[in-house]
Amino acid sequence: MKYKQLTSQDRIFIGILRKQHFTLTQIAKFLGKHKSTISREINRNRTPYDGFYRVEKAISKTNYRRRESRKRSRYSIEQYLILEDMIRMKLSPAQISRFLKDIGAFEISHETIYKYIRADRKLGGFLWEHLRTRYKKLRKKHPGREKRGRLPDKRSIEERPQAANDRSEIGHWEIDTVMGKGSKDCLLTLVERKTRYLLMGKLKNRTQKEVNHRLLQMIKSNKKYVKTITSDNGTEFHGYKKIEEKTGVEFFFAHPHHSWERGTNENTNGLVRQYAKKGTCLRSMNQWECSMISKKLNQRPREVLNGKSSREELYGLTYKNNKERALGLGMPRALLVYLGSTNKARRTA
Repeated sequence: MKYKQLTSQDRIFIGILRKQHFTLTQIAKFLGKHKSTISREINRNRTPYDGFYRVEKAISKTNYRRRESRKRSRYSIEQYLILEDMIRMKLSPAQISRFLKDIGAFEISHETIYKYIRADRKLGGFLWEHLRTRYKKLRKKHPGREKRGRLPDKRSIEERPQAANDRSEIGHWEIDTVMGKGSKDCLLTLVERKTRYLLMGKLKNRTQKEVNHRLLQMIKSNKKYVKTITSDNGTEFHGYKKIEEKTGVEFFFAHPHHSWERGTNENTNGLVRQYAKKGTCLRSMNQWECSMISKKLNQRPREVLNGKSSREELYGLTYKNNKERALGLGMPRALLVYLGSTNKARRTA
Protein backbone atom coordinates (compact mmCIF):
# COMPACT_ATOMS: atom_id res chain seq x y z
CA MET A 1 0.00 0.00 0.00
CA LYS A 2 1.50 3.36 -1.07
CA TYR A 3 2.00 5.81 1.80
CA LYS A 4 0.17 9.17 1.75
CA GLN A 5 0.02 11.76 4.49
CA LEU A 6 -3.19 12.02 6.45
CA THR A 7 -5.44 14.99 5.75
CA SER A 8 -7.52 17.03 8.18
CA GLN A 9 -10.60 15.15 6.92
CA ASP A 10 -8.90 11.83 7.75
CA ARG A 11 -8.22 13.05 11.30
CA ILE A 12 -11.87 14.02 11.74
CA PHE A 13 -12.94 10.50 10.76
CA ILE A 14 -10.35 8.98 13.12
CA GLY A 15 -11.77 11.07 15.98
CA ILE A 16 -15.36 10.04 15.19
CA LEU A 17 -14.56 6.34 14.78
CA ARG A 18 -12.46 6.28 17.98
CA LYS A 19 -15.44 7.63 19.94
CA GLN A 20 -17.54 4.79 18.49
CA HIS A 21 -14.91 2.29 19.74
CA PHE A 22 -13.74 1.13 16.30
CA THR A 23 -10.48 -0.82 16.37
CA LEU A 24 -7.32 0.45 14.65
CA THR A 25 -7.71 -2.23 11.97
CA GLN A 26 -11.29 -1.18 11.25
CA ILE A 27 -10.35 2.51 11.08
CA ALA A 28 -7.45 1.74 8.74
CA LYS A 29 -9.70 -0.30 6.44
CA PHE A 30 -12.34 2.44 6.43
CA LEU A 31 -9.79 5.13 5.44
CA GLY A 32 -7.80 2.90 3.09
CA LYS A 33 -4.63 3.34 5.17
CA HIS A 34 -2.22 0.97 6.85
CA LYS A 35 -2.90 0.05 10.47
CA SER A 36 0.50 1.37 11.55
CA THR A 37 -0.32 4.78 10.02
CA ILE A 38 -3.39 5.09 12.25
CA SER A 39 -1.41 3.89 15.27
CA ARG A 40 1.37 6.44 14.72
CA GLU A 41 -1.17 9.23 14.21
CA ILE A 42 -2.96 8.51 17.50
CA ASN A 43 0.23 8.07 19.54
CA ARG A 44 1.83 11.20 18.09
CA ASN A 45 -1.13 13.53 18.53
CA ARG A 46 -2.91 12.28 21.67
CA THR A 47 -3.21 14.84 24.48
CA PRO A 48 -0.49 14.34 27.13
CA TYR A 49 -2.66 14.96 30.24
CA ASP A 50 -5.32 12.28 29.62
CA GLY A 51 -4.10 10.30 26.57
CA PHE A 52 -7.24 10.94 24.52
CA TYR A 53 -7.17 11.67 20.76
CA ARG A 54 -8.88 15.00 20.07
CA VAL A 55 -9.27 16.14 16.45
CA GLU A 56 -8.69 19.87 17.04
CA LYS A 57 -5.52 19.20 19.02
CA ALA A 58 -4.26 16.68 16.44
CA ILE A 59 -4.68 19.12 13.54
CA SER A 60 -3.10 21.94 15.55
CA LYS A 61 -0.09 19.82 16.48
CA THR A 62 0.40 18.67 12.88
CA ASN A 63 0.27 22.21 11.48
CA TYR A 64 2.74 23.38 14.14
CA ARG A 65 5.24 20.65 13.26
CA ARG A 66 5.01 21.51 9.57
CA ARG A 67 5.62 25.22 10.23
CA GLU A 68 8.62 24.41 12.40
CA SER A 69 10.09 22.00 9.83
CA ARG A 70 9.99 24.76 7.21
CA LYS A 71 11.68 27.17 9.61
CA ARG A 72 14.52 24.72 10.16
CA SER A 73 15.28 24.53 6.44
CA ARG A 74 18.78 25.79 5.78
CA TYR A 75 17.76 27.39 2.49
CA SER A 76 15.19 30.10 1.83
CA ILE A 77 12.33 30.03 -0.66
CA GLU A 78 14.28 32.58 -2.70
CA GLN A 79 17.26 30.21 -2.92
CA TYR A 80 15.05 27.27 -3.90
CA LEU A 81 13.51 29.37 -6.69
CA ILE A 82 17.02 30.06 -7.99
CA LEU A 83 17.76 26.33 -7.98
CA GLU A 84 14.55 25.59 -9.89
CA ASP A 85 15.36 28.20 -12.55
CA MET A 86 18.87 26.79 -13.03
CA ILE A 87 17.55 23.21 -13.19
CA ARG A 88 15.11 24.31 -15.92
CA MET A 89 18.14 25.67 -17.80
CA LYS A 90 19.18 21.98 -17.87
CA LEU A 91 22.27 22.56 -15.74
CA SER A 92 23.30 19.48 -13.78
CA PRO A 93 23.21 19.60 -9.94
CA ALA A 94 27.03 19.43 -9.93
CA GLN A 95 27.25 22.43 -12.28
CA ILE A 96 24.75 24.40 -10.21
CA SER A 97 26.55 23.62 -6.94
CA ARG A 98 29.95 24.59 -8.36
CA PHE A 99 28.74 27.81 -10.01
CA LEU A 100 26.82 29.13 -6.98
CA LYS A 101 29.90 28.56 -4.81
CA ASP A 102 32.28 30.16 -7.33
CA ILE A 103 30.26 33.39 -7.59
CA GLY A 104 29.75 33.61 -3.83
CA ALA A 105 25.95 33.25 -3.88
CA PHE A 106 25.46 30.36 -1.43
CA GLU A 107 26.77 26.85 -0.92
CA ILE A 108 24.67 23.76 -1.55
CA SER A 109 25.86 20.25 -2.40
CA HIS A 110 24.78 18.45 -5.56
CA GLU A 111 23.36 15.65 -3.35
CA THR A 112 21.00 18.15 -1.70
CA ILE A 113 19.86 19.37 -5.12
CA TYR A 114 19.18 15.79 -6.21
CA LYS A 115 17.14 15.24 -3.02
CA TYR A 116 15.12 18.37 -3.76
CA ILE A 117 14.43 17.15 -7.32
CA ARG A 118 13.34 13.72 -6.05
CA ALA A 119 11.04 15.34 -3.46
CA ASP A 120 9.57 17.57 -6.18
CA ARG A 121 8.88 14.52 -8.34
CA LYS A 122 7.08 12.71 -5.51
CA LEU A 123 4.81 15.75 -5.17
CA GLY A 124 4.01 15.64 -8.88
CA GLY A 125 6.64 18.16 -10.06
CA PHE A 126 8.57 17.99 -13.32
CA LEU A 127 12.07 19.22 -12.41
CA TRP A 128 13.43 15.70 -12.98
CA GLU A 129 12.59 15.97 -16.69
CA HIS A 130 15.33 18.59 -17.08
CA LEU A 131 18.06 16.22 -15.90
CA ARG A 132 20.32 14.60 -18.43
CA THR A 133 19.32 10.99 -19.15
CA ARG A 134 21.31 8.47 -21.13
CA TYR A 135 20.08 5.31 -22.73
CA LYS A 136 22.97 3.02 -23.57
CA LYS A 137 22.60 0.23 -26.05
CA LEU A 138 24.83 -2.80 -26.10
CA ARG A 139 27.40 -2.73 -28.85
CA LYS A 140 28.58 -5.68 -30.85
CA LYS A 141 31.85 -7.06 -29.60
CA HIS A 142 32.86 -7.95 -33.15
CA PRO A 143 31.55 -5.21 -35.45
CA GLY A 144 32.93 -6.91 -38.54
CA ARG A 145 34.33 -5.32 -41.65
CA GLU A 146 33.67 -1.63 -42.31
CA LYS A 147 30.77 -1.45 -44.77
CA ARG A 148 30.60 2.29 -45.32
CA GLY A 149 32.23 3.93 -48.36
CA ARG A 150 36.00 3.79 -48.28
CA LEU A 151 38.07 6.85 -49.09
CA PRO A 152 41.72 6.63 -50.25
CA ASP A 153 44.44 9.00 -49.00
CA LYS A 154 42.52 10.17 -45.96
CA ARG A 155 44.61 11.15 -42.92
CA SER A 156 44.39 8.84 -39.95
CA ILE A 157 43.89 10.16 -36.44
CA GLU A 158 47.35 8.79 -35.70
CA GLU A 159 48.80 11.63 -37.85
CA ARG A 160 47.01 14.29 -35.83
CA PRO A 161 49.26 16.89 -34.09
CA GLN A 162 50.22 16.13 -30.50
CA ALA A 163 48.67 19.44 -29.43
CA ALA A 164 45.32 18.07 -30.56
CA ASN A 165 45.78 14.79 -28.70
CA ASP A 166 46.76 16.33 -25.35
CA ARG A 167 44.44 19.36 -25.66
CA SER A 168 47.35 21.74 -25.05
CA GLU A 169 46.10 24.39 -27.48
CA ILE A 170 42.82 25.71 -28.84
CA GLY A 171 41.87 25.00 -32.42
CA HIS A 172 41.34 21.25 -32.73
CA TRP A 173 37.74 20.17 -33.28
CA GLU A 174 35.64 17.01 -33.62
CA ILE A 175 32.66 16.72 -35.95
CA ASP A 176 29.59 14.48 -36.13
CA THR A 177 25.91 14.40 -37.09
CA VAL A 178 22.89 13.91 -34.83
CA MET A 179 19.98 12.12 -36.48
CA GLY A 180 16.26 12.47 -35.93
CA LYS A 181 13.34 10.22 -36.87
CA GLY A 182 10.75 10.44 -39.61
CA SER A 183 12.75 12.68 -41.97
CA LYS A 184 16.22 13.17 -43.43
CA ASP A 185 16.75 16.34 -41.37
CA CYS A 186 19.67 16.18 -38.93
CA LEU A 187 22.13 18.32 -36.96
CA LEU A 188 25.82 18.96 -37.55
CA THR A 189 27.87 19.33 -34.36
CA LEU A 190 31.41 20.74 -34.25
CA VAL A 191 33.15 20.68 -30.83
CA GLU A 192 36.49 22.18 -29.80
CA ARG A 193 38.54 19.63 -27.85
CA LYS A 194 40.18 21.87 -25.24
CA THR A 195 37.33 24.25 -24.41
CA ARG A 196 34.36 21.98 -25.36
CA TYR A 197 32.93 24.92 -27.31
CA LEU A 198 30.07 23.82 -29.58
CA LEU A 199 29.01 25.02 -33.02
CA MET A 200 25.78 23.57 -34.33
CA GLY A 201 24.19 23.59 -37.79
CA LYS A 202 20.88 22.38 -39.22
CA LEU A 203 21.03 20.06 -42.25
CA LYS A 204 18.13 19.20 -44.56
CA ASN A 205 19.81 15.88 -45.31
CA ARG A 206 23.05 14.06 -44.52
CA THR A 207 24.91 14.53 -47.81
CA GLN A 208 28.40 15.76 -48.66
CA LYS A 209 27.00 18.86 -50.37
CA GLU A 210 24.79 19.82 -47.42
CA VAL A 211 27.52 19.11 -44.84
CA ASN A 212 30.14 21.13 -46.74
CA HIS A 213 27.80 24.10 -47.22
CA ARG A 214 26.95 24.31 -43.51
CA LEU A 215 30.48 23.48 -42.30
CA LEU A 216 32.00 26.31 -44.36
CA GLN A 217 29.63 28.76 -42.67
CA MET A 218 30.52 27.42 -39.23
CA ILE A 219 34.28 27.60 -39.87
CA LYS A 220 34.12 31.13 -41.30
CA SER A 221 32.31 32.37 -38.19
CA ASN A 222 35.24 31.14 -36.03
CA LYS A 223 38.08 30.84 -38.56
CA LYS A 224 40.64 32.17 -36.08
CA TYR A 225 40.06 29.20 -33.78
CA VAL A 226 39.89 26.27 -36.26
CA LYS A 227 43.07 24.38 -37.17
CA THR A 228 42.08 20.71 -37.47
CA ILE A 229 38.88 18.66 -37.56
CA THR A 230 38.54 14.98 -36.63
CA SER A 231 35.56 13.00 -37.93
CA ASP A 232 34.29 9.44 -38.15
CA ASN A 233 34.16 7.52 -41.44
CA GLY A 234 30.68 8.56 -42.50
CA THR A 235 30.37 9.24 -46.23
CA GLU A 236 28.91 12.67 -45.51
CA PHE A 237 32.45 13.82 -44.61
CA HIS A 238 34.11 12.46 -47.76
CA GLY A 239 34.00 15.89 -49.39
CA TYR A 240 36.56 17.12 -46.87
CA LYS A 241 39.16 18.08 -49.50
CA LYS A 242 36.99 20.97 -50.67
CA ILE A 243 36.87 22.24 -47.09
CA GLU A 244 40.65 22.00 -46.80
CA GLU A 245 41.15 23.87 -50.08
CA LYS A 246 38.83 26.72 -49.11
CA THR A 247 39.81 27.12 -45.45
CA GLY A 248 43.24 25.52 -44.91
CA VAL A 249 41.81 23.39 -42.09
CA GLU A 250 43.22 19.84 -41.95
CA PHE A 251 40.89 16.83 -41.66
CA PHE A 252 41.69 13.63 -39.76
CA PHE A 253 39.63 10.43 -39.53
CA ALA A 254 39.17 8.16 -36.51
CA HIS A 255 39.43 4.40 -36.84
CA PRO A 256 36.18 2.61 -37.80
CA HIS A 257 33.99 1.73 -34.78
CA HIS A 258 36.29 3.65 -32.39
CA SER A 259 33.83 6.25 -31.10
CA TRP A 260 35.97 6.85 -28.00
CA GLU A 261 38.56 8.50 -30.23
CA ARG A 262 36.03 11.33 -30.59
CA GLY A 263 34.82 11.18 -27.00
CA THR A 264 34.37 14.94 -26.67
CA ASN A 265 31.96 14.98 -29.60
CA GLU A 266 30.07 11.90 -28.41
CA ASN A 267 29.61 13.40 -24.94
CA THR A 268 28.47 16.73 -26.38
CA ASN A 269 25.94 14.98 -28.60
CA GLY A 270 24.51 13.51 -25.40
CA LEU A 271 24.06 17.05 -24.06
CA VAL A 272 22.40 18.12 -27.32
CA ARG A 273 19.94 15.26 -26.86
CA GLN A 274 18.54 17.12 -23.83
CA TYR A 275 17.01 19.51 -26.36
CA ALA A 276 16.65 17.23 -29.43
CA LYS A 277 15.30 14.04 -27.87
CA LYS A 278 15.96 10.67 -29.48
CA GLY A 279 13.12 9.46 -31.63
CA THR A 280 11.83 12.97 -32.46
CA CYS A 281 11.61 14.50 -35.92
CA LEU A 282 14.05 17.37 -36.53
CA ARG A 283 12.28 18.79 -39.59
CA SER A 284 10.70 21.66 -37.65
CA MET A 285 13.99 22.74 -36.03
CA ASN A 286 15.71 25.68 -37.73
CA GLN A 287 19.20 27.21 -37.57
CA TRP A 288 18.16 29.84 -35.01
CA GLU A 289 17.08 27.09 -32.60
CA CYS A 290 20.39 25.27 -33.19
CA SER A 291 22.27 28.47 -32.35
CA MET A 292 20.22 28.92 -29.16
CA ILE A 293 20.97 25.33 -28.05
CA SER A 294 24.70 25.76 -28.65
CA LYS A 295 24.60 29.12 -26.85
CA LYS A 296 23.01 27.53 -23.77
CA LEU A 297 25.57 24.70 -23.72
CA ASN A 298 28.48 27.10 -24.26
CA GLN A 299 27.34 29.23 -21.31
CA ARG A 300 27.17 26.30 -18.89
CA PRO A 301 29.80 26.22 -16.13
CA ARG A 302 31.63 22.93 -16.72
CA GLU A 303 33.33 20.80 -14.08
CA VAL A 304 35.94 19.69 -16.64
CA LEU A 305 36.85 23.39 -17.11
CA ASN A 306 37.15 24.05 -13.35
CA GLY A 307 33.78 25.76 -13.20
CA LYS A 308 34.27 27.97 -16.27
CA SER A 309 32.08 27.92 -19.35
CA SER A 310 33.24 26.94 -22.84
CA ARG A 311 32.58 30.51 -24.00
CA GLU A 312 34.82 31.95 -21.31
CA GLU A 313 37.60 29.46 -22.14
CA LEU A 314 37.53 29.93 -25.93
CA TYR A 315 37.39 33.72 -25.96
CA GLY A 316 39.31 34.34 -22.71
CA LEU A 317 36.45 36.34 -21.20
CA THR A 318 36.82 38.02 -17.79
CA TYR A 319 34.23 39.84 -15.69
CA LYS A 320 34.42 42.67 -13.16
CA ASN A 321 32.32 40.90 -10.55
CA ASN A 322 30.18 37.83 -9.91
CA LYS A 323 26.93 39.54 -10.84
CA GLU A 324 28.35 40.58 -14.20
CA ARG A 325 29.54 37.01 -14.77
CA ALA A 326 26.14 35.55 -13.92
CA LEU A 327 24.57 37.99 -16.39
CA GLY A 328 27.14 37.11 -19.07
CA LEU A 329 26.37 33.41 -18.70
CA GLY A 330 22.63 33.94 -19.04
CA MET A 331 21.76 32.91 -15.48
CA PRO A 332 18.15 33.40 -14.25
CA ARG A 333 16.95 36.81 -13.08
CA ALA A 334 16.24 35.43 -9.59
CA LEU A 335 19.97 34.78 -9.10
CA LEU A 336 20.91 38.28 -10.31
CA VAL A 337 18.44 39.83 -7.85
CA TYR A 338 19.79 37.60 -5.07
CA LEU A 339 23.39 38.62 -5.77
CA GLY A 340 22.38 42.28 -5.82
CA SER A 341 20.63 42.00 -2.45
CA THR A 342 23.49 40.09 -0.79
CA ASN A 343 26.07 42.61 -2.08
CA LYS A 344 23.95 45.47 -0.73
CA ALA A 345 23.70 43.73 2.65
CA ARG A 346 27.48 43.31 2.77
CA ARG A 347 28.06 46.99 2.02
CA THR A 348 25.71 48.14 4.77
CA ALA A 349 27.07 45.65 7.35
